[in-house]
This record gives sequence, C-alpha cells and structure tokens, in this order.
Amino acid sequence: MRPIGITIHQSYCSEINGKGYDFYITRNGDIVPSAESTDPERIHICVEGDFSRPEETASGYREEQFYIVRKLVLRLAETFGFEAGNLISHTDCCPGKHFPWSELVISPKDGYH
Repeated sequence: MRPIGITIHQSYCSEINGKGYDFYITRNGDIVPSAESTDPERIHICVEGDFSRPEETASGYREEQFYIVRKLVLRLAETFGFEAGNLISHTDCCPGKHFPWSELVISPKDGYH
C-alpha cells in the first residue's frame, strides 16, 4: 500500500518516545530517518520542538528547520503521488497549539509558499 499523506508530530509528544515517526527533523534541519515504516497509510514526520509553548514558535532557528520540512514533504509527495498539502496533525495536542502550520504552506509549482 502506498501512503496517502503525512502526519505531523512534535518531539515533545508523550506518545513518541523515540518511535512512531518515519523522519525526525532536528532544530538545525538535519533529517533522521527511522529504521522502519510506522504506518502503511501515512508518513509520519516528527519536528523537534515543543509547539504547545508560544515562545518555541517565535524562536529564530525555525527558518532552516521548516525549509527542510517543506522540501521533505514535497519530495515524499512527488515520490508517492499524493498532494503535498495532505498534512494532518498527530492528535489534538500534537504537534501543539502553536505549531506554525502557515510555514508549511506548500506549492508544488514553486516548491514552497
């Protein structure tokens, strides 16, 4: 079965515990792939940070991290043939109330915003 979209997590999710994602994006933009796929229907991306706190979102280091998230989403969508905008949150609390969804506005034509 091919994945149909992407689920976004934050690293401070109590359900992650070092597992439950296919790709982990560090604050400095490194991509850490998981050894195994976690879900046949959706690709899970965990973004390092605690987005339940507004000060986390306001941090200046996010630019590189979210650039990498956008590029990864575009590449995965192209590879597996789903819409790049098919993104959902893991739960009501994850990736957090202050997760900057607007920074993930993706246009396949431009590659981002």
